Amino acid sequence: MNLYKLLLALAGFSLIGILLLLLLGLPHIAIPLVLIFFGLLLIGIQGSVALKGFSFTVWVLAAVAVSMIYPSYITHVAGYQTDGLIVPLIQLIMFGMGTTMGVRDFVGVIKMPKGILVGMISQFSIMPVLSIILALSLGFPAEIAAGVVLIGCSPSGVSSNIMTFLARGNLALSITLTSVTTLLAPFMTPLLMQLLAGQFIPIDFYQMMVSILNMILLPIIAGMVFNRIFRGRAAWLNAAMPIVAMAANVIIIAVIVAAGRDSLLNIGLLLLLTAFIHNACGYLLGYWGCRALKMNEQDCRTIAIEVGMQNGGMAAGIASQMGKAATMGLYPAIFGTWMDVSGSFLANWWRKSPVEEPNPDPVADPAASEKVEDRV
Repeated sequence: MNLYKLLLALAGFSLIGILLLLLLGLPHIAIPLVLIFFGLLLIGIQGSVALKGFSFTVWVLAAVAVSMIYPSYITHVAGYQTDGLIVPLIQLIMFGMGTTMGVRDFVGVIKMPKGILVGMISQFSIMPVLSIILALSLGFPAEIAAGVVLIGCSPSGVSSNIMTFLARGNLALSITLTSVTTLLAPFMTPLLMQLLAGQFIPIDFYQMMVSILNMILLPIIAGMVFNRIFRGRAAWLNAAMPIVAMAANVIIIAVIVAAGRDSLLNIGLLLLLTAFIHNACGYLLGYWGCRALKMNEQDCRTIAIEVGMQNGGMAAGIASQMGKAATMGLYPAIFGTWMDVSGSFLANWWRKSPVEEPNPDPVADPAASEKVEDRV
């Protein structure tokens, strides 16, 4: 047994020990074992080709665990209130996204009009409608309910590109849809929030639009300009941005979970159930809606992933700018954590399933494949 397998085995024993201690009513003893478990798991999975793809998911889960156990160490660092980091980190991620974008990302609108149109309509209809149904049905407090609607009204994020790549979907369609829906977000998200979430909290359309423009659109444009000027002369940035983006996402989730820990202890399981239903219905309706329209298997998989996986970071940033990170931002953090888990499993399952169309290999589009490697 090599070192990695040994560490995974020890992680398994740690997990069993945690469960036994919880059953015995000794959670205070289980706490340090939780940290040991994640440490062993994070190192152990590096030695497994099958499990290594879940590294980011494990980092997210570890961040959630630490935030729940030691919230005070996350919410304040050296006297600084860490929720002030959320928006700058989102802007950094969006700048990184912009550095990998160019005109060819939008050529797909012309080349794949049906896929883009169906994807855009699905993105800004299925998840918003599901979100308001769930928010009203489950009777959440007003600001929590607004957070449920907020994630539903957000565009897809760059994680969907990676999952599409793994799922043998249409990578060019995924990248174009993510780009187009993100650029539409400053207008569509405030409009949908005003229509759907206005019954829970006051929504200022203009203020939210400006907030999204500053947080999303301007950094993307800055990144695209940077890409245009320094194309081929900033390889270090393309190499660093995936790590920076993942680290930033983990920090954002940790800060929001720590800030909303008390609310999570009260309704955390219900929020997790909501995220499960919301995410799963997004996948199902996105996929079968495309099948009903006679679209090919690759496009169906792509749009299903684009619909089911939202830009949780953007939603968290909006909540933070509204001063509601601990309430309105809580569901985006839970949803973002769950969608990374479910998306990983769905993509790996689809990757093992045959694709009906010829040229099922996602690497058939070298430019799109290279872009995914750059982005995440």
